[in-house]
Amino acid sequence: MCFLGVLHSLPTAIFRPPAIYASNTRKYDWLRANINGETDPLLETAMKAASLRFQETHRPEPLFVDPYAGCLIDPTVQMDLKKYPHHYCLATKFIDDKLLHTVNNIDGLKQVVLFTDGMDTRPYRLNWPTSSIIFDISPERIFKKSDERLKGVGAKIPRNCMFLHVPLESSNIQQNLQAKGFNGNEPSIWAIQGLSIMTLASLEEILFIVSSLAMNGCLLLGELPALLAETEIGRKSSTEKWIDKLFMTNCFRVDVISYDEVASSLGKELATGDYKNILFVAEQLRFSDDQMETWRREFQRIEEEGDEEGFEEL
Repeated sequence: MCFLGVLHSLPTAIFRPPAIYASNTRKYDWLRANINGETDPLLETAMKAASLRFQETHRPEPLFVDPYAGCLIDPTVQMDLKKYPHHYCLATKFIDDKLLHTVNNIDGLKQVVLFTDGMDTRPYRLNWPTSSIIFDISPERIFKKSDERLKGVGAKIPRNCMFLHVPLESSNIQQNLQAKGFNGNEPSIWAIQGLSIMTLASLEEILFIVSSLAMNGCLLLGELPALLAETEIGRKSSTEKWIDKLFMTNCFRVDVISYDEVASSLGKELATGDYKNILFVAEQLRFSDDQMETWRREFQRIEEEGDEEGFEEL
């Protein structure tokens, strides 16, 4: 049986303050969002997100500071410092704060799994506590290139933490995570932002991976494309009910988070315009496969000891 906890209010994320790193035109030909002359939509999307973080960093009162976004974007990007923050930046702030709040309340090993576009700078820009192990699941070709750029400007993860990449193209992401040290008997928190999820099958695969590996009570949060829900149900008004049913079917209790409420809690006004994502926080209701296996072995041991005691009495 699972006892559902109340989602706590979010603290302000703590950021390290290294210098803002901008890109060098001569060294960033790969940032033209194409491979062999063909447009790469995943790279384009990742660069757009990095550009939004770069621009938010340069706002008079930024929601967060990403000192590394500048080395990941096209050097010709046009700055557009609008009066109100973009939905994506509000979601980034919300996810940052929730991740830090959660890991700082975990004793011992702290496991963080990020489903990203390959240009997520959270492993470098957030102040992760000691003994944090961060896994990034993203397209390998984008991650490798951005990893080179980040290391080139001196980006480092906090001391006594570990950062590991799992290619999105892996034939078995679950096994790959476990091979790299993920432990389903230890607490974890999972986040999705930037990862391209085009089909319901892709989303269900992610939910299956998380529900198999995450301990009971662990959180999955982030952004999902609203279009996916609308495509499945055909009516925007029923999106929240559809999400609730989908997550509950996969053993998660989910809360859809209002971008307006996030903005209000931060003392900000939300930018106008339609945004195609849904912000959510979900809680794992089942036990991980590792937890179930541990208990199976314990029950088996108890039964075997009971059989031995019964045999001795005879």
